[in-house]
Amino acid sequence: MQEIYQELKDRFGEAVLGPQLTKDEIPTVWVSPDRVTEVLAFLKQGVFDPYAMLFDLTAIDERSRSHREGQPEADFSVVYQLLSFERNQDVRIKVPLVGEYPSLPSVTGVYANANWYEREVWDMFGIKFDGHPHLERILMPPTWEGHPLRKEHPARATEMGPFQLPPEKQEREMEALQFHPERWGLERHGEDTDFMFLNLGPQHPGAHGVLRLILQLDGEVILDAVPEIGYHHRGAEKMGERQTWHTYIPYTDRVDYLGGVMNNLPYVLTVEKLAGIEVPERAKVIRVMMAEFFRLANHLVWYGTFAQDVGQFSPVFYMFSDRERIFEIVAAVTGGRMHPSWFRIGGVTQDLPDGWEKMVRDFLDYLPARLDEYDQMVMQNGIFKARTKGVGAYTLDKAIEWGVTGPGLRACGFEWDYRKKRPYSGYEMFEFDIPTATHGDCYDRGVVRIEEMRQSLRIIEQCLENMPAGHYKSDHPLTTPPRKDRTMYDIETLIDHFLHVSWGPVIPAGEAIVSIEATKGINGYYLVSDGNTESYRTRIRTPSFPHMQMVPEISRGLMIADLLAILGSIDFVLADVDR
Repeated sequence: MQEIYQELKDRFGEAVLGPQLTKDEIPTVWVSPDRVTEVLAFLKQGVFDPYAMLFDLTAIDERSRSHREGQPEADFSVVYQLLSFERNQDVRIKVPLVGEYPSLPSVTGVYANANWYEREVWDMFGIKFDGHPHLERILMPPTWEGHPLRKEHPARATEMGPFQLPPEKQEREMEALQFHPERWGLERHGEDTDFMFLNLGPQHPGAHGVLRLILQLDGEVILDAVPEIGYHHRGAEKMGERQTWHTYIPYTDRVDYLGGVMNNLPYVLTVEKLAGIEVPERAKVIRVMMAEFFRLANHLVWYGTFAQDVGQFSPVFYMFSDRERIFEIVAAVTGGRMHPSWFRIGGVTQDLPDGWEKMVRDFLDYLPARLDEYDQMVMQNGIFKARTKGVGAYTLDKAIEWGVTGPGLRACGFEWDYRKKRPYSGYEMFEFDIPTATHGDCYDRGVVRIEEMRQSLRIIEQCLENMPAGHYKSDHPLTTPPRKDRTMYDIETLIDHFLHVSWGPVIPAGEAIVSIEATKGINGYYLVSDGNTESYRTRIRTPSFPHMQMVPEISRGLMIADLLAILGSIDFVLADVDR
C-alpha cells in the first residue's frame, strides 16, 4: 500500500487524497475526480509492471453510510479496480463525488472496456461520464425512470405501486425498441448504399438467451454489431441490500445459472474475509470438490451447445445425459440439482453423506472415455474445424484490453488461472495443470475448456483420496447458521441459532473482494458492510459482461454464421451478463 500510494503522491501531489485500509488488503487510494484519467493512464502505461487490465468499475451511494472513517467526504464514490499480471496484484482507485447527480471524466480513452462499465454506472447511479462516446442506459429499459442502485430508489415492487400499461405507455415502450443507427455512430459505406440491418435475437437460439444483436450487413458480411443486453436483468445487486448476509446465498446461484455452488464460493469467501472467519480444512476440500463438479457440468453444457451452434445435433444429447450423472451426485450430497445453494458462511450446509465415495469413484471411472469419444465426434470433425479455426480470434493484448479472463484468456497462450496464481479454498494443495492454446480463436477456446474438464477430474480424484477429517463448518460465532450440534445444550445457544437463521450475523464494517476462477472466467464479489445484518453495497463482477462487450470487436468482417460460432465459443449466460 505505502509503495503505490507514495509513487502516486510523488507524481500527482494533492490530487491523491489519501489511502484507505480495506479488509482484503488491496492497495486502495482516493484520487481527485479531475485527475483520475491521468492517474489511471499512469498506472496502465507509466509504472514498472503496469496494471494492464481494468478488472472492474463500479460505484457506491455513500449518502446513507455510517462507517466511513478516514475517507474523503462524498455523496457517491466511483471505484476502479486494476489488475497487473506481472505483479500478480490489484490496485483500487476510488474517486469521491459530491452532489445529487455528479460527473467525472470518462476513461474509455485509457481502457477500452470502460465503455460498458461507465454506461452501467450511469444507468444504475446517475453518475455522468464526460466524453463517453455513447452514454445511454445498458441494463434498464430506455424508458426507465430513476437509477436503481441509488438508495432512494425502491428495492421492492410493492414500494412502486401497481404496474399499469395504458395505450400511450405501450406506444412509448414500442417506440423505444426502435434502433436508430445514427445514434450509435454507424454510417453509410458508399453513396449508393443504405443501411441493411438484421436483428439477431432476443429469441434466436444461437443467442443463448435473451440477447439482441443488431447487425449492420453488406450481404452476409458483418460491418458492425451492437449488442443490446439487459433483458435478463433482475436487480441481483439491489437485492443484496435487502437480504441478510445468509439469505442472499440462494440469489448467487442464479447469476451464472449453470455454475451452481461455484457462484456461492466467491460470495461466502468475501463475507468470511470481512468477518475474519477461518474455514476448516474438510470444508475447504468439500467446497473444491463440489465446485469442480459444477465446472464439469457447465463445460458439458457449453460443449454440446457449441457443437449444436455450428450444426452438430447429436453431441448435445450425449453431454446433457452425462451432466445428469453429475446432478445425481450433487443431489445426493446437497439435496438439490442446478441451484442447491449449499455453501454457507463458514463452511457448507452439512457433512458428506454415507456412500459418497462410491458415487464419485464410479463417475471418475466413467467420464474420461466419454471425453475421448467426444474428441473424435466434435473436435476432430472436419466441418467443425472449418467453422471454428481462425474464426473470432484475438491477441493476448486485445484480450487484456477488453477484460477477458478464464479460458478465453488462456486460449491466447497465457497461463493465468486464479487457482494457481491466487489459490483460495485450499487449491494450493492440489496438483493440476493450466491448459493453454495459442491462436485465441473459437477452436482454441474449445481446446482449453475440454482439457480443463480432464484437470477437474484430477482435482476431484484428489479430493476423493485425501478428504480430511474434521468439521464441515467453522466454530466462529458469525458462522451462519451455527452447527446444529452446538444448539441444544441450553436456551442461550438455541436462541443464538434462531437469530443467526432469521436475522443473520452482524458483519463488521469494511470492504473486501474475493475473486475465483469460475466456470466462465474470473468472478468476484465486492462487498461493503456498514456493520449491519445486510450488505450496504453488493457488487458482482462477472466474466460474461466484458466478454459480451468484445463481440463486435471480433465479429467485424465475418459472416453471420461465424458470429454464431463466436457466441458459442465464448460460453456466456445472460444472467451472468445482466445480473
